[in-house]
Amino acid sequence: MTRSQTVKTGDVKTGDARTGDVKTGDARTGDVKTGDIKTGDYTPGGLTLLACGALAHEILAITSQFPDGMVDLTCLPASWHNHPEKIVPGLARKVASLRRKGRQIAVIYGDCGTGGEIDAFLEREGLTRIPGPHCYEMFLGTAEFDAEMEDQIGTFFLTDYMVRHFERIVMQGMGLRAYPQLRDMYFGNYTRALYIAQTDDEGLRQKARRAADELGLTYDYRFTGYGAFPDFVADAITASTSQTSQQKQRR
Repeated sequence: MTRSQTVKTGDVKTGDARTGDVKTGDARTGDVKTGDIKTGDYTPGGLTLLACGALAHEILAITSQFPDGMVDLTCLPASWHNHPEKIVPGLARKVASLRRKGRQIAVIYGDCGTGGEIDAFLEREGLTRIPGPHCYEMFLGTAEFDAEMEDQIGTFFLTDYMVRHFERIVMQGMGLRAYPQLRDMYFGNYTRALYIAQTDDEGLRQKARRAADELGLTYDYRFTGYGAFPDFVADAITASTSQTSQQKQRR
């Protein structure tokens, strides 16, 4: 892992409603419980990817393929999927902070339950994000996602991140461990768990099968790799490099 991909972690007040920035978790293992992950030194003129913490592991794997210092990553807490009202204010704070540092910004978020508020905010700020309403479609591709949903509309998707943290996010986070009767209330309309895998990992496949069993669903598997994310990152770096060059020429 190069210096620009080194994860800086630390302790602040967990659950601080004023900032939502909790520097905990390890993106290398995908353990981004509530964390605000930062990489790099934020040199003026460079590119920062502003993303959901649930995607940190995958994005770091992609950015590690580029030269040191070319791009860095900041992630907002993955737990905000359960509190989508926090996402746009959190993005606004980060965008303001990064712009004060002279950074260029590309956003890696879906709609994430905000009802279009993320896109409205980004339009006001003149920023772009990766296309797609959610990460499942970004990993699968639109055509394949639509085909999977047409085949079985009652599909519960699992990503690598979801599989790693299934116990915490679903069983504990949704109260199923304490109140098993909630399973049918939450998942009664689902028929299968589809694990769309970013990595070829037999251990994760076994955990995904157990997750499907816990929910009383059939199990299915597709290997997607990183889907649309590598192209988006590469295009963002190209655009950032071009913009930086133009800015230098005007000086």
